[in-house]
Amino acid sequence: MGKPIFVRELTEEERVRLEAGVRSKDGFVRRRSQILLGSARGERVPRIAEMLGCDDQTVRNAIREFESEGLEACLTPGKCGPKTSRARFDAAALERLQALLHRSPREFGKSGGIWTLELVAEVSWSSGIIAERVSDETIRNALKRLGVRWKRAKHWITSPDPEYARKKDVATV
Repeated sequence: MGKPIFVRELTEEERVRLEAGVRSKDGFVRRRSQILLGSARGERVPRIAEMLGCDDQTVRNAIREFESEGLEACLTPGKCGPKTSRARFDAAALERLQALLHRSPREFGKSGGIWTLELVAEVSWSSGIIAERVSDETIRNALKRLGVRWKRAKHWITSPDPEYARKKDVATV
């Protein structure tokens, strides 16, 4: 077990800011304020985590961020998601992706005839359009860059009945 960590001694201004933060409507600010004030009172990480119903690592992260970045940075939520983002599809890959979508999945040995985002991701990787597997959300973003909106495929109902069209029209009117 490592040495317990605590925040440094708070200035009066920091203490006032944290006490106000405990009453904040923003849940992130409220929890961080509670963590820092608990640590300043000398409570250990597991005890603070238990009181707040969070993980020990959440408490450690808040204390370390306060120590390294300061109070304002610690009470400001960071960006969710990846730290950097780069497009997985360059211009040439986007063109090949668009051409891929104009072909049937059956041409690539798939059983269904309808593209899904997951299937597009799999085929674009296996056919060498991109070098690594990607998520459906990456495919959705690539299609968005192409100006394509992805919607669920519509299955059109048909029947061998020669009167089907007439009956359908009567049923929908």
